[in-house]
Amino acid sequence: MSSGSFYALLAGLLGAAGSLSAKLSLGSDHLRQMCESLSSWTETHSGASACDQLSVPLRLLCGGLLLTCNAVMWNFFSKALRHSSSSAKATVTTTASNFICSGVLGRLFFGESHAALWWAGISLTLCGLVLLRGSTPQMLPQDQKHK
Repeated sequence: MSSGSFYALLAGLLGAAGSLSAKLSLGSDHLRQMCESLSSWTETHSGASACDQLSVPLRLLCGGLLLTCNAVMWNFFSKALRHSSSSAKATVTTTASNFICSGVLGRLFFGESHAALWWAGISLTLCGLVLLRGSTPQMLPQDQKHK
């Protein structure tokens, strides 16, 4: 695997992680529900839920993670563009990686299921990636200097 492909895959993963962070920070009750499911101690000494008290700091943390993931994602994407033989290959690889990682993270964190149309779109994207990866750039013959 070329370094351009590696950077493009990382950019897609970080884009999906940024989207997950945005959904967690701006979503209504995702963080609280996750906190309560992971925590066996949900009540503090005052009777208020510890998860309710952690809601704002966790949302701010997810917002910071969103900004960080996006900044690093753009860094890796620009490296992918620099190291790839084609900008189209880097773009399609990043997009495919982002779609697949978003689907997996959505299923893991939110229990989302995907419709047949989503799978059709992913399949077409991956087919395009395979076609782009399989093609070799054709070099045009250089013009010979006239006497």
